[in-house]
Amino acid sequence: MGIRLAILISVLGMLCFPAHESQSRQLCLVCHSAHHATTGRCTGCHSGNPGSDRKNVAHDRLVRGKYAHFTIRDAVLKEGERLMERGACRRCHVSNRRGNRLAASLDTLKQSKTPEELSSAIRSPALGMPDFRFSDSQITALVNAVLSGQEATKVPKKELPLVLHLAGKKSREDIFTGKCGACHRVLSEYKGALGKSDSGPNLSGLLSPHYPKTYKSDQAWTVERLRQWLKNPRLTRPLGRMPPVALSEKEFGELVDILTVNSGTR
Repeated sequence: MGIRLAILISVLGMLCFPAHESQSRQLCLVCHSAHHATTGRCTGCHSGNPGSDRKNVAHDRLVRGKYAHFTIRDAVLKEGERLMERGACRRCHVSNRRGNRLAASLDTLKQSKTPEELSSAIRSPALGMPDFRFSDSQITALVNAVLSGQEATKVPKKELPLVLHLAGKKSREDIFTGKCGACHRVLSEYKGALGKSDSGPNLSGLLSPHYPKTYKSDQAWTVERLRQWLKNPRLTRPLGRMPPVALSEKEFGELVDILTVNSGTR
């Protein structure tokens, strides 16, 4: 009877002093000195569990300091946002609700990927992703930009699943592989990753608002500009090395279909 009474008292105590009370304690400060104290609690920037003094529990899902700049919006975050625009990450990814859904949405990775895993993915690109060769400091800044977009985004309850394409032998060579793939790569919406060389620019999302404006004089690529470019690239860039590409109207239409993205956001 005495044991049952002790258990009952313990349970009642847990009900009277719920878990959030233990969370109100910042045991982080037992080992770490306070900084940016005016911005809020430790977990506001670093997550983790401040109610435990056990390191493995306290550091669960911890965001290290170099990946927490997005919470104070300093120069590191601004550099990351600049690099995201320069690298045109949104040509394939959605970040802060903007971009093409050719690859995983960066806004939905918070619960499944750590900042370290995001850093590794940028450093060692997946199939079809350009190798930007960013420095360690640039990668850190980019991860902060990704985390900032996640923080500002409320993920919709219903989202269309991402189309997956498995590598394997293709039943018929597509027009991109036959005419462009020797120099270029592309991550397409319906055919997946195509092409086998990085000697030319990656053309993922070329005909979308998120591709760099590299046609001529800071102009965006359009279907008509692509047509003119393929007929004679040197009319646009006299010093360009790309030769003309002869395509029938049917072949050009197939190429446009591959380069078009329908699942993008502004």
